[in-house]
Amino acid sequence: MPNNHRLRRLVTGDAVHLWSVRHRHSRTGSCEEVLSLYAEGARVPLRLVFREGDGRYVSEALMATGRITKSGGGALNLREPGTVRNLVDAAHAVGLLPGTGETDGWPVFDAVVRSGPWETGP
Repeated sequence: MPNNHRLRRLVTGDAVHLWSVRHRHSRTGSCEEVLSLYAEGARVPLRLVFREGDGRYVSEALMATGRITKSGGGALNLREPGTVRNLVDAAHAVGLLPGTGETDGWPVFDAVVRSGPWETGP
């Protein structure tokens, strides 16, 4: 079983990001997948939170950690470097990076899914 909590390194052009994926449960009991992005030199990481609900699904016992899907289309595996690269690009495009704290990740998911036929990972 891979260690989902370790920081991984992603280089995009001149920028270096460290990233990790975690599964957690909110105070309301819903499951969340959290992609943490640490831009080099940034004081605050960006945490894209993908909370289940309203046709949005995150990893559970039957799905691998890091897997997020949305009814009506789109599935991403947050453990895949290519997926993270696309999310980093989308986050930059809307001004979320180098770091803005915790935010809803679903709008960034939508931007990535709209940009191509993404279905990454098992």
